[in-house]
Amino acid sequence: MKKYVKQSAGSAVVGPSSESVRTTVEAVIADVRARGDEAVREYSEKFDQFSPASFRLSQDDIDAAIARVPEQTLADIRTVQANVRRFAEFQRASLRDFEAEVTPGVLLGQKNVPVDAVGAYVPGGRYPLLASAHMTITTAKVAGVRRVAACTPAPGGNLPDASIAAMHLAGADEIYLLGGVQAVTALALGTETIEPTNMLVGPGNAFVAEAKRQLFGEVGIDLFAGPTEVLIVADETADAFLTAVDLLSQAEHGPDSPAVLITTSETLAHDVLAEVDRQLRNLSTREVAGAAWRDHGEIIVVDSLTEAYTLADEFASEHVQIFTRDPREALRTMTNYGALFLGENTCVSFGDKVIGTNHVLPTRLAARYTGGLWVGKYLKTVTYQEITTLDASADLGALLGRAARAENFEGHARSGDARVARAHGTRPDWALRGEGA
Repeated sequence: MKKYVKQSAGSAVVGPSSESVRTTVEAVIADVRARGDEAVREYSEKFDQFSPASFRLSQDDIDAAIARVPEQTLADIRTVQANVRRFAEFQRASLRDFEAEVTPGVLLGQKNVPVDAVGAYVPGGRYPLLASAHMTITTAKVAGVRRVAACTPAPGGNLPDASIAAMHLAGADEIYLLGGVQAVTALALGTETIEPTNMLVGPGNAFVAEAKRQLFGEVGIDLFAGPTEVLIVADETADAFLTAVDLLSQAEHGPDSPAVLITTSETLAHDVLAEVDRQLRNLSTREVAGAAWRDHGEIIVVDSLTEAYTLADEFASEHVQIFTRDPREALRTMTNYGALFLGENTCVSFGDKVIGTNHVLPTRLAARYTGGLWVGKYLKTVTYQEITTLDASADLGALLGRAARAENFEGHARSGDARVARAHGTRPDWALRGEGA
């Protein structure tokens, strides 16, 4: 049985894009499709007040931006990217190509082939997300992607030097100072000066997310992104202070970010409620985090950890933290989450920024059917077949003839007949007759 100590004032699952967002995005995509660079430039000037001679940064531009970044920041970028690269390399090593002789003379194989070109979007706006460069570009390069074209906005012409450094050090082959719908559309469809890519990755605002949704199919995407989500499962051993800190750390992503505590301890529930209010008083992002907590924060008390894990699976949250006596019980029990953070030594913010696992994760209940961005997302798992003997070809040909005719596919059946006849040095009866079967 569950009891609410604090209940969300709004829906924790945000619905589809509003009609105004959808129609705005449709118009921009159609315009960029029709007018290319001219449309891109007009939208950049309209939305970002930025229209340089070239949106693409030269190597000199990149070097100048990196030179303006503090040495400690550059060192930290390199360290984090090394962490992301190491984890992605472990993921890549877990994927293997194979070839097997499944029956005598029949070879079947599988290869993991990188996507040829990827467009990576690195947001600016309220928070310049350097970590998005690490997660999207570094991982793509580990997968073997030949070309990564990266975009980030420069509102008012203010160069995001640290973002430029992060994109370059991650391995971006092209960097464009371009934001919003016009950026992802240019990356997807191409213009006179931007070659198209095969896949779009990276987070963004509601307009960028809607653009990716509308472009999906013409290009691949990483995920349909929604507001950041955090859920903590805690028992009586949990620290109320740490629990409140971590709830607010994710609530500051946006005013629509759900932050949920499920606990077996009513005492902890009330302590956390008071602690969140206390911490909000001196949190510099309290305007955003406070709105998220007010409208989408929840504290739920349940009778047992078994009930807590079952309820947590129903939420299928992007980030799930486990503050219990035996946190690995969740690893054995739970199935629906974007990423799991075990124990009070581990926080979601580590995953967001520095630890090395990917922070592009499923939201809006998508964790029920998918995981997050990983090296395999940039790979196409393709198959190949080879039959090396006439006997094996004839055996499969006879099977094909029967199977295809059971479905009324005469042309398919004839491909099988032809292999049977070839093994015997003849032609099928229908070919000798010169008429239908």
